[in-house]
Amino acid sequence: MNPTLDLLQDLIRRPSITPDDAGCQQLISERLQAAGFTVRHLRLGDTDNLWATHGSGTPLVAFAGHTDVVPPGDEALWQSPPFAPTIRDGNLYGRGAADMKAGVAAMTVALERLAATAHHGTLALLLTSDEEGDGAHGTQAVLQQLREEGTHIDYAIVGEPSCRVQLGDQARHGRRGSLHLHLTIHGKQGHVAYPDNARNPIHALAAVIHRLSTTVWDSGNTHFPPTSFQVSNIMGGNGAENVVPASATCKMNWRYNNRHHSGHLQQKTIALIEPLMEERETRAEYQWKLAGEPFLTENAALMQALRSAVACHCGTGLDYDTGGGTSDARFLAKSGTATIEFGPVGSSLHQIDEHVRVADLAPLAAIYEDTVRELWQRLKRQ
Repeated sequence: MNPTLDLLQDLIRRPSITPDDAGCQQLISERLQAAGFTVRHLRLGDTDNLWATHGSGTPLVAFAGHTDVVPPGDEALWQSPPFAPTIRDGNLYGRGAADMKAGVAAMTVALERLAATAHHGTLALLLTSDEEGDGAHGTQAVLQQLREEGTHIDYAIVGEPSCRVQLGDQARHGRRGSLHLHLTIHGKQGHVAYPDNARNPIHALAAVIHRLSTTVWDSGNTHFPPTSFQVSNIMGGNGAENVVPASATCKMNWRYNNRHHSGHLQQKTIALIEPLMEERETRAEYQWKLAGEPFLTENAALMQALRSAVACHCGTGLDYDTGGGTSDARFLAKSGTATIEFGPVGSSLHQIDEHVRVADLAPLAAIYEDTVRELWQRLKRQ
């Protein structure tokens, strides 16, 4: 019997494309209620959220994740239907299998087992249906509501896919920050044959991109790589070959380490751009969007508890890393929660034929369970 596999298949059958939960949280809440959990369904905007607790007092140890998935894309390219869980060659295929319904299923099974024995403090599960979207009414909003009610999460394990090649080879104890800039350069429209009568915003934008892409933002540190700057979109002109356009736009992103905060990067960027605008008699318009500040967890009890559980069930050494994109872990860390991310191998997330190894599912639930038990023991010894 593999209860994690059974639950994961049930979850994949529900096409929970952001922000539609498609009944996933109801399925999980019914199981947790049967295990003695108190369950709250928090519908905020167009987002379904679930907050389930067992026990009382501190420490409050929570698992966290999301039930929503990205769209499957062209379903004709899948070897099997994306919402019909299919096992082939030892892998379970389906949209959300890796990101992150395997983690959700394993966390649920682990919580059922943990609640079946006496324990101190509070066990909890926080789920949202809008992690893959803008997240405005998801984890961030629930945490704000919990804070207003006087509830603080002490430790959190987020079940995002974190492993590289095999289960147990990597977890995340931090994430880089992510800052977006939609930059518009305003020039002066004119005829290409008379450049003295125009101010070409595309030329100015090219100079900006060169300056920003050749800037060394930092050299990284012990836990984080150097800050990365990338351009994702460039738009300019109206299609005419003989017209200098009035404006040009560009979308940029910084993935930055904890040597910076978003305000510092904005100030430095503007200081690099404005002299170019003055030189070319153009004007820059800035639209900033902060996806999340960087965070780093160095809580020894939590990190060592996960290492111990991984060694027991995988027989491997666990590396901690801060790479990848953003996740809802950033909201938990910002609230003062010791937060780590651990989940299955994520090499197929968001891809056609997304999958997880069936053999990893039972150990994943056991790792979650034993991490919490080991954490409790370490806290008692402190």
